[in-house]
Amino acid sequence: MAPYSLLVTRLQKALGVRQYHVASVLCQRAKVAMSHFEPHEYIRYDLLEKNIDIVRKRLNRPLTLSEKIVYGHLDEPAKQEIERGRTYLRLRPDRVAMQDATAQMAMLQFISSGLPKVAVPSTIHCDHLIEAQLGGEKDLRRAKDINQEVYNFLATAGAKYGVGFWRPGSGIIHQIILENYAYPGVLLIGTDSHTPNGGGLGGICIGVGGADAVDVMAGIPWELKCPKVIGVKLTGALSGWTSPKDVILKVAGILTVKGGTGAIVEYHGPGVDSISCTGMATICNMGAEIGATTSVFPYNHRMKKYLSKTGREDIAKLADEYKDHLVPDPGCHYDQLIEINLSELKPHINGPFTPDLAHPVAEVGAVAEKEGWPLDIRVGLIGSCTNSSYEDMGRSAAVAKQALAHGLKCKSQFTITPGSEQIRATIERDGYAQILREVGGIVLANACGPCIGQWDRKDIKKGEKNTIVTSYNRNFTGRNDANPETHAFVTSPEIVTALAIAGTLKFNPETDFLTGKDGKKFKLEAPDADELPQAEFDPGQDTYQHPPKDSSGQRVDVSPTSQRLQLLEPFDKWDGKDLEDLQILIKVKGKCTTDHISAAGPWLKFRGHLDNISNNLLIGAINIENGKANSVRNAVTQEFGPVPDTARYYKKHGIRWVVIGDENYGEGSSREHAALEPRHLGGRAIITKSFARIHETNLKKQGLLPLTFADPADYNKIHPVDKLTIQGLKDFAPGKPLKCIIKHPNGTQETILLNHTFNETQIEWFRAGSALNRMKELQQH
Repeated sequence: MAPYSLLVTRLQKALGVRQYHVASVLCQRAKVAMSHFEPHEYIRYDLLEKNIDIVRKRLNRPLTLSEKIVYGHLDEPAKQEIERGRTYLRLRPDRVAMQDATAQMAMLQFISSGLPKVAVPSTIHCDHLIEAQLGGEKDLRRAKDINQEVYNFLATAGAKYGVGFWRPGSGIIHQIILENYAYPGVLLIGTDSHTPNGGGLGGICIGVGGADAVDVMAGIPWELKCPKVIGVKLTGALSGWTSPKDVILKVAGILTVKGGTGAIVEYHGPGVDSISCTGMATICNMGAEIGATTSVFPYNHRMKKYLSKTGREDIAKLADEYKDHLVPDPGCHYDQLIEINLSELKPHINGPFTPDLAHPVAEVGAVAEKEGWPLDIRVGLIGSCTNSSYEDMGRSAAVAKQALAHGLKCKSQFTITPGSEQIRATIERDGYAQILREVGGIVLANACGPCIGQWDRKDIKKGEKNTIVTSYNRNFTGRNDANPETHAFVTSPEIVTALAIAGTLKFNPETDFLTGKDGKKFKLEAPDADELPQAEFDPGQDTYQHPPKDSSGQRVDVSPTSQRLQLLEPFDKWDGKDLEDLQILIKVKGKCTTDHISAAGPWLKFRGHLDNISNNLLIGAINIENGKANSVRNAVTQEFGPVPDTARYYKKHGIRWVVIGDENYGEGSSREHAALEPRHLGGRAIITKSFARIHETNLKKQGLLPLTFADPADYNKIHPVDKLTIQGLKDFAPGKPLKCIIKHPNGTQETILLNHTFNETQIEWFRAGSALNRMKELQQH
């Protein structure tokens, strides 16, 4: 790159033109690879620039950074209708990433498509199936043994269809993407809701379901509703105990878990430069908790430094040349604007039971006392895809080192999850891991672990009321340990460490004192740590499997008797009629996340077997009829029983059914099993007050009808014993409401209107029975 950069400089002086114009002229000579693992797949900043210029002339206004990257990836930039919040965009993402729990179903769907190879660079990352139990090495060995069949399937499917495979122990998908695949201006989709992590490196990285990933891997334009853009202007600078995590904890408190729905959150302003690249990734990662499509930061020197440190200096140089396209235009318009002064921001801790219940750390103890939340902290847990960078580990070690100097160890149990093999190896080399062990910590495997419920917790019994603090992103009821009485709080790694040392929620490290082993009181100083290692990163063990150039002899076996994997059968096609006399399977009361619809934890082992995992359908949802979870009335027998059993009974007897839901239905994970399971067990529609974005799309992909009440108050008109008829499907059209006839047991009827967000393509999915069925129809024609 050095000779090329020198040539660029000379041409600039000679021609007197702006840098990115020169880069455009020389783009074919530059040919910078997207990653070290794909040397012949190049970054197309020239195409990004060309598309942006077309759209800028059409819209005749300044563009936000989000618009530049999204519109810069339009399939037909000169023709597509572009209106924020209304039109659907057909996009060409640069790459796909899948974690092992969702990759199983994504690859099974890709196999069903009949296509020979993926059309874009794609990767599989083994991070979800490793249960935290004894410690890193032992847990990893156990996981490889238990999940051998699944890992073999993913490895061979990757080799067969041209997908890179990161073996178990490699690390968490989002950390690996940041280290190897994300770059400024990339459009990446990933089958995990925290894919937006890559926005910390200036990319538009969006969480999707497996069926969306299949579209992109098949070379089909990917559809996304044109996002609105929420601007967050940052002023001042982070200092002291305040961390990047506090920025998103504050934003979550402002916007709530659904305030970002349908929008990209774009951070900008002078305060951005006080945040490290991995800190920006933390903020973008947890943007999933406010329902945002994704989050992004503008390209700056912090990103350049991170790219160089992770061996991608050539990408940094190319990004410098195109920088005008990797930052927002002056004077661009945001649909909503939030301003945060980082100099005034205080450390926050959010929870319990929801990630948007924000408290300053200084106040949470008093709130806990008032609310009756347990003050004693049983376990402190740091790491996860949100906070497992080198800087995170260094700041936690800085806190731990102070405690050790005064003879203290953690009063609470303490666990550490490195984000990747590279992070693990580097913190071992630089002594951070040893400091964290000495203060009482256990270093877990490079995986998701307790964050997603992969935690064999032994210190409490189910039903025992207790408090844990984590540096994770989600704290829904029972998410971490399957105990509904665990009060989980989310904060920064350094605050988790300080609270684990103190052992109580009432401790505020900014003002409170600890008592050392010598009986003297002392106060913890605000932690300070390098954002990146002074030496180069230690890559650790090589855990990557390249797809072979010739895969013609590669076999992918799925045993017909397997309890972990199951080849897919096509869903039935729409019969051309209205949906009459739908039975209500359950009317859900209150919050219903994807954890409620399709639980994780021990169910992760069935992610590749649709029939087996369907036994967890809606087992966490609260039935409004009796206030219980996993207990619904069978309309035929009048007996109460588990939700999946009742759904199977209806399916066996040809009774089609519907679910009634509340606000933001399907909040949380990207897992498309929450859409596959109701479709598999005979569901036809989900009617709610509102949907979370990813789940609504996943339902459409599987041929279900996600519908919303035109009047949210109509939720109260429907009772679990009613039957529903949905009319207007023969004339199903974008923007045209459907009618719903509510038939009450006493013979009376009511008519309400149901809205939808289907476009023409999505209506074709419904008619074909699923998006995959429609893909096959198009191939045949």
